[in-house]
Amino acid sequence: MTMNEFEKNPQSRNNDVVDSIKGFGISFVFFILIFTIGVVISVIGS
Repeated sequence: MTMNEFEKNPQSRNNDVVDSIKGFGISFVFFILIFTIGVVISVIGS
């Protein structure tokens, strides 16, 4: 029985949970940034 060639030589041996947390964190910070900019514009406009 042969292994999948990608299982033998993976590009990244990082834990997927760590990568998922990084991706969520970056997108969450981006959302907070956009939300904050919107609130500031709304407060200035009123």
